[in-house]
Amino acid sequence: MNDLMTPRTRAASTPVVVLLGLALAAPLMAQAQSSVTIGGVIDAGVTLNSNQTGNRNTLVDTGIQSPNLLRFRGTEDLGGGNKAIFVLESQFQLDTGAQVGNFFGRQAYVGISGEWGTLTAGNQYEFMFESLSLQRFGPVIKYVSLYDLHQGPFQALGTANNGMDFNRVAGAFRVNNSLKYTSKNFNGFSFGALIGFGEQAEAFGRNGTTSFGANYANGGLTLNAAYTYAKSATIDNGNEGIRNWGLGGRYVLGAPTVDVLYTNTTNTFTKGQVDVYEAGLTVPLSAPVNLRVYYHLMKGNAQLTDNKSHQAGMLLDYAFSKRTDVYLNAVYQKASGGASARAWITASGAASGGDTQTALRVGVRHAF
Repeated sequence: MNDLMTPRTRAASTPVVVLLGLALAAPLMAQAQSSVTIGGVIDAGVTLNSNQTGNRNTLVDTGIQSPNLLRFRGTEDLGGGNKAIFVLESQFQLDTGAQVGNFFGRQAYVGISGEWGTLTAGNQYEFMFESLSLQRFGPVIKYVSLYDLHQGPFQALGTANNGMDFNRVAGAFRVNNSLKYTSKNFNGFSFGALIGFGEQAEAFGRNGTTSFGANYANGGLTLNAAYTYAKSATIDNGNEGIRNWGLGGRYVLGAPTVDVLYTNTTNTFTKGQVDVYEAGLTVPLSAPVNLRVYYHLMKGNAQLTDNKSHQAGMLLDYAFSKRTDVYLNAVYQKASGGASARAWITASGAASGGDTQTALRVGVRHAF
C-alpha cells in the first residue's frame, strides 16, 4: 500500500539524458542551494486468487505491497527559514511497463514550507489518507498492503473503481486543482486543510473537494481524525458526492504496535452508507522478520441492501536490507447481505462469484 506506503526516497542511477540535464543545471542548483532527489519503489510477486467471477486465478501481480512509483522531489533554500518544494510522482505497472494514469498523475505539486507550515498547490493527497494512513500507521505503514484496505460488496455506493478505496484511506484518490495547508508540529499536535476547486464557472462548489485533518502524538500514542467531502460529476451533476470522516490511532506496546480505525462513508445523494471498523497488530519477531495481522468489519446500510463483509489478513515480512524485503500475504473475506453481496478483496482483480474470496501472495519489494 505504500502510498499507502510512502517509500523512502534516495538518490538513484538515472538515464543518460537525465544525468546530462542535472549536470548542466548543477551550477545553478549550487548557487540557489537547491537539490533534487530521484527515488521510488518497485514491487512484484505471484498471487493465487481463489475466486475471480467464479474461477481460480494465478498471476504475476505488481504494486500490491507498495505501488510501483518513480518520484522526483526537490527543495530550494529561500532564506529566512523558508524553502520551495516540489514533488512529481508517477505510477507504472511493473509486469508490462505501462503507465498508470497520467505520467505524473500520482502526485504533482509545488509550494513553500517554513516555520509557519507548508502551503502547496497541484494534484495531491487529502487528509483521509494523510491523517488516517500516513500519520496513523507511522513506521509500520510499510507492512500495510492494498489487501488490507477496503472494497467489499459496496459497488452500489457510487464511488469510482468499483468501490475500491471507498473511504479514501488507501490514497487511491488524489485531488486535482487543489490548495493545501499543513501546520507545523505544536507539542505533538498538527492539523491541515485542503480545498479542491471544481473550476465550474457557473457554480463555484460543483465538483469541488474539501478536506481537514488533525493529529496528536505523545510517546507511543498517536491519535488521528479526518474529514473529506468530494463532490462528483457522476452524482447529481456534481452537486452531491461522497462524504467521509474517520477516527483512528496507534499505540506502541514496547515492540508490538496496535492500530485501530473507524470510518463513515456516505453518498449524500442516495444516502447509501458504509461503516468500517478495523484493528491491526504488528509484531517484530526478530531483527529482519515482522508479522502483521488485522481484522475489519464493513457494514452497509439499508440503501446498500445491508451488505457487509468480514475480512482478516496476515503479512509475514523478511527484510534483507533497509531497501529490499520479501513477504507472504494471506487474506480472506466473507460477504453477506443482499443478492449482490459478492466478496471482493481490494486489488484482487475482480469480485468473487460467491460470498467468499481468498488471496495468497509471495512477493519482493525494493526501494531506491
